[in-house]
Amino acid sequence: MANDSSFDVVSKVDRQEVDNALNQAAKEVSQRYDFKNVGASITWSGESIVMVANSAERVLAILDVFETKLIRRGISLKSLDTGEKEPHLSGKEYRLEATIKEGLSSENAKKIGKIIRDDGPKGVKAQITGDELRVSAKSRDDLQNVIAVLKAADLDVALQFVNYR
Repeated sequence: MANDSSFDVVSKVDRQEVDNALNQAAKEVSQRYDFKNVGASITWSGESIVMVANSAERVLAILDVFETKLIRRGISLKSLDTGEKEPHLSGKEYRLEATIKEGLSSENAKKIGKIIRDDGPKGVKAQITGDELRVSAKSRDDLQNVIAVLKAADLDVALQFVNYR
Protein backbone atom coordinates (compact mmCIF):
# COMPACT_ATOMS: atom_id res chain seq x y z
CA MET A 1 0.00 0.00 0.00
CA ALA A 2 1.80 3.10 -1.19
CA ASN A 3 -1.07 5.47 -0.38
CA ASP A 4 -1.83 6.83 3.03
CA SER A 5 -5.19 6.03 4.52
CA SER A 6 -7.06 8.92 6.11
CA PHE A 7 -10.20 10.15 7.79
CA ASP A 8 -11.58 13.52 8.89
CA VAL A 9 -12.47 14.48 12.45
CA VAL A 10 -15.45 16.86 12.41
CA SER A 11 -18.02 18.24 14.81
CA LYS A 12 -21.30 18.49 12.93
CA VAL A 13 -24.92 18.26 14.00
CA ASP A 14 -27.88 17.17 11.89
CA ARG A 15 -30.07 20.31 12.07
CA GLN A 16 -33.16 18.36 11.06
CA GLU A 17 -32.75 16.02 14.04
CA VAL A 18 -32.32 19.03 16.37
CA ASP A 19 -35.46 20.57 14.90
CA ASN A 20 -37.37 17.30 15.37
CA ALA A 21 -36.17 17.07 18.99
CA LEU A 22 -37.24 20.68 19.61
CA ASN A 23 -40.68 20.04 18.10
CA GLN A 24 -41.12 16.91 20.25
CA ALA A 25 -40.05 18.84 23.36
CA ALA A 26 -42.45 21.69 22.52
CA LYS A 27 -45.30 19.22 22.12
CA GLU A 28 -44.50 17.54 25.43
CA VAL A 29 -44.24 20.91 27.21
CA SER A 30 -47.62 21.97 25.82
CA GLN A 31 -49.27 18.71 26.97
CA ARG A 32 -47.68 18.05 30.36
CA TYR A 33 -49.76 18.86 33.41
CA ASP A 34 -46.94 20.49 35.38
CA PHE A 35 -46.39 23.00 32.53
CA LYS A 36 -50.07 24.06 32.28
CA ASN A 37 -50.78 27.79 32.82
CA VAL A 38 -47.15 28.74 33.49
CA GLY A 39 -46.32 30.23 30.10
CA ALA A 40 -43.86 27.44 29.37
CA SER A 41 -42.49 27.24 25.82
CA ILE A 42 -39.44 26.24 23.80
CA THR A 43 -38.84 27.77 20.36
CA TRP A 44 -36.20 28.69 17.80
CA SER A 45 -35.11 32.32 17.90
CA GLY A 46 -32.80 32.76 14.95
CA GLU A 47 -29.87 30.42 15.57
CA SER A 48 -30.58 29.97 19.28
CA ILE A 49 -33.19 28.00 21.20
CA VAL A 50 -35.20 29.96 23.77
CA MET A 51 -36.91 28.32 26.76
CA VAL A 52 -39.41 30.42 28.72
CA ALA A 53 -41.44 29.78 31.91
CA ASN A 54 -42.59 31.60 35.04
CA SER A 55 -39.99 30.00 37.38
CA ALA A 56 -36.35 29.03 37.14
CA GLU A 57 -37.11 25.39 38.06
CA ARG A 58 -39.63 25.07 35.22
CA VAL A 59 -37.16 26.50 32.69
CA LEU A 60 -34.59 23.91 33.80
CA ALA A 61 -37.30 21.22 33.51
CA ILE A 62 -37.94 22.34 29.90
CA LEU A 63 -34.17 22.09 29.27
CA ASP A 64 -34.21 18.56 30.71
CA VAL A 65 -37.08 17.56 28.40
CA PHE A 66 -35.19 18.98 25.40
CA GLU A 67 -31.94 17.22 26.37
CA THR A 68 -33.84 13.92 26.69
CA LYS A 69 -35.24 14.36 23.18
CA LEU A 70 -31.76 15.16 21.80
CA ILE A 71 -30.29 12.02 23.37
CA ARG A 72 -33.09 9.87 21.93
CA ARG A 73 -32.30 11.26 18.47
CA GLY A 74 -28.60 10.43 18.80
CA ILE A 75 -27.32 13.99 19.25
CA SER A 76 -24.56 14.50 21.79
CA LEU A 77 -25.26 16.99 24.58
CA LYS A 78 -21.73 18.32 24.02
CA SER A 79 -23.08 20.09 20.96
CA LEU A 80 -25.65 22.00 23.05
CA ASP A 81 -24.25 25.19 24.58
CA THR A 82 -26.49 26.64 27.30
CA GLY A 83 -23.92 29.03 28.71
CA GLU A 84 -24.03 29.17 32.50
CA LYS A 85 -27.32 27.17 32.79
CA GLU A 86 -28.75 29.91 34.98
CA PRO A 87 -32.10 31.24 33.73
CA HIS A 88 -32.35 35.02 33.85
CA LEU A 89 -35.42 37.04 34.72
CA SER A 90 -36.82 39.29 32.00
CA GLY A 91 -40.01 40.97 33.07
CA LYS A 92 -42.18 38.34 34.74
CA GLU A 93 -40.68 35.32 33.00
CA TYR A 94 -37.50 33.31 33.23
CA ARG A 95 -35.58 32.71 30.00
CA LEU A 96 -32.76 30.37 29.08
CA GLU A 97 -31.02 30.48 25.70
CA ALA A 98 -29.09 27.61 24.17
CA THR A 99 -27.14 27.35 20.92
CA ILE A 100 -25.95 24.42 18.84
CA LYS A 101 -22.15 24.22 18.52
CA GLU A 102 -20.85 23.07 15.15
CA GLY A 103 -17.38 22.86 13.67
CA LEU A 104 -14.03 22.43 15.39
CA SER A 105 -12.51 25.63 16.70
CA SER A 106 -8.80 25.99 16.00
CA GLU A 107 -8.17 25.63 19.74
CA ASN A 108 -10.02 22.28 19.90
CA ALA A 109 -8.35 21.11 16.67
CA LYS A 110 -4.95 21.84 18.21
CA LYS A 111 -5.94 19.93 21.38
CA ILE A 112 -6.99 16.93 19.29
CA GLY A 113 -3.75 17.12 17.26
CA LYS A 114 -1.74 17.13 20.49
CA ILE A 115 -3.67 14.09 21.80
CA ILE A 116 -2.93 12.26 18.53
CA ARG A 117 0.78 13.13 18.75
CA ASP A 118 1.07 12.20 22.44
CA ASP A 119 -1.15 9.12 22.75
CA GLY A 120 -1.58 7.91 19.17
CA PRO A 121 0.65 5.52 17.22
CA LYS A 122 3.85 6.85 15.64
CA GLY A 123 3.70 7.90 12.00
CA VAL A 124 0.21 9.36 12.23
CA LYS A 125 -0.16 12.88 10.81
CA ALA A 126 -2.89 15.36 11.74
CA GLN A 127 -3.55 18.42 9.58
CA ILE A 128 -6.04 21.20 10.37
CA THR A 129 -8.16 22.24 7.37
CA GLY A 130 -10.79 24.85 8.16
CA ASP A 131 -13.14 23.50 10.83
CA GLU A 132 -12.05 19.88 10.49
CA LEU A 133 -8.94 17.80 11.10
CA ARG A 134 -7.53 15.37 8.51
CA VAL A 135 -5.73 12.39 10.08
CA SER A 136 -3.58 10.19 7.84
CA ALA A 137 -1.28 7.20 8.32
CA LYS A 138 0.22 4.34 6.32
CA SER A 139 -1.73 1.71 8.24
CA ARG A 140 -5.50 1.54 8.70
CA ASP A 141 -4.89 -0.15 12.05
CA ASP A 142 -3.11 3.01 13.23
CA LEU A 143 -6.16 5.04 12.19
CA GLN A 144 -8.43 2.68 14.14
CA ASN A 145 -6.19 3.19 17.19
CA VAL A 146 -6.41 6.99 16.77
CA ILE A 147 -10.23 6.78 16.67
CA ALA A 148 -10.20 4.69 19.86
CA VAL A 149 -7.86 7.21 21.57
CA LEU A 150 -10.07 10.15 20.56
CA LYS A 151 -13.26 8.40 21.72
CA ALA A 152 -11.63 7.74 25.10
CA ALA A 153 -10.40 11.35 25.44
CA ASP A 154 -12.57 13.72 27.48
CA LEU A 155 -13.15 16.62 25.08
CA ASP A 156 -15.82 19.31 25.30
CA VAL A 157 -16.93 18.82 21.68
CA ALA A 158 -18.91 16.06 19.98
CA LEU A 159 -16.67 14.32 17.42
CA GLN A 160 -17.59 12.39 14.29
CA PHE A 161 -15.19 10.48 12.06
CA VAL A 162 -15.99 10.79 8.34
CA ASN A 163 -14.38 10.16 4.91
CA TYR A 164 -12.57 7.05 6.11
CA ARG A 165 -10.50 5.81 3.17
